[in-house]
Amino acid sequence: MTALKYLQAYPAALQAQVQQLIAEDRLGDYLRQRYPDRHPIQSDKALYAYALELKQQYLRNAPAIDKVLFDNRLDLTHRALGLHTAVSRVQGGKLKAKKEIRIASLFKEAAPDFLKMIVVHELAHFKESDHNKAFYQLCEHMLPGYHQLEFDLRVYLTWRDLQQDKE
Repeated sequence: MTALKYLQAYPAALQAQVQQLIAEDRLGDYLRQRYPDRHPIQSDKALYAYALELKQQYLRNAPAIDKVLFDNRLDLTHRALGLHTAVSRVQGGKLKAKKEIRIASLFKEAAPDFLKMIVVHELAHFKESDHNKAFYQLCEHMLPGYHQLEFDLRVYLTWRDLQQDKE
């Protein structure tokens, strides 16, 4: 039985369904059927424009985004699919915080829905710092079906780990 490290917080019944797909070697088919396409965003510049467009649409009053980029160093073992940071710098005697979003580079190859889910998640942190009810309501507002996408993204990461184990 495969350990489902990305799905540990989900009910046992859902985990059992994923385990069954793994046992029948159909997990990849499930994902390809639901998410057949790959997004075209491959550069940091394009990712910044994409995140800025979503921010303008849903979070006009949130702080400006200073940088958005794909990051090769994000480590999934610490559950970091993306990061939002406020880097403090002194400029002319004033302390300024630069807002940054970093997305794990492995998502350059992901489905458009997965990339959007991660960007929405990180943008939501600009308004709500904690993973509380208001945070998830904001995510769902910006991306209807957010919870299903988060689950499927975790299934995708499980499948990806299984593929790497085969190599």
